Amino acid sequence: MTAPARFRIDFVSDVACPWCAIGLASLKSALTKLEGSVEAEIHLQPFELNPQMPLEGEDAGEHIRHKYGIDDAQLEVNRKAIRERAMPLGVAINTQAGSRVWNTFDAHRLLHWAEQRDREKAITLKQALFRAYFTDNENVADRDVLVRIANENGLDGDAARRLLESDQYADEVRARERRWQQAGIHSVPATVVNGQYLISGGQPPEVFENALREIATKTPAA
Repeated sequence: MTAPARFRIDFVSDVACPWCAIGLASLKSALTKLEGSVEAEIHLQPFELNPQMPLEGEDAGEHIRHKYGIDDAQLEVNRKAIRERAMPLGVAINTQAGSRVWNTFDAHRLLHWAEQRDREKAITLKQALFRAYFTDNENVADRDVLVRIANENGLDGDAARRLLESDQYADEVRARERRWQQAGIHSVPATVVNGQYLISGGQPPEVFENALREIATKTPAA
């Protein structure tokens, strides 16, 4: 029996990015289909789309219209496309009038802390943060919200609160962000396999599956 190819997958993303939610769900779906031929460890890497976002956030519609220079009709077309791509993956994108864009730096600190403790729980936490942001329209800059989500997903809520009320991991998160930017990552999601191969964007599961199969042919077996 052929030994599986072993991958380290660095998933560079932001909690405030709907295509990142789609990309992570697609990646996990692809890895399920490749079970037995691929063994992969996913490592979450931080990227802030809006690092200067104030804690009170901004209206999502206004933010996107200004950032991309689009009108209301184009905004709705884009939102519809995202919803339709996300739905088959079990990702509900409910961004609508009144939704807001939030600062995600504390969310990235929380994810960094979670990964130091349990990598799989960190991935579960990431998906829960995506749901909070895009499905439930919650404020992920609110530390009470972050503590609750951590606690609901098998992490120590008291320890999470102590982390968030300190500046722990702030330097580490910023250093990781700089590292990936210096490596040429300027849009997300970016899926980097074994530090060599880049899969850009929130691709469908079959694109991830085909890319990983191709990379496996170039990767020594475990």
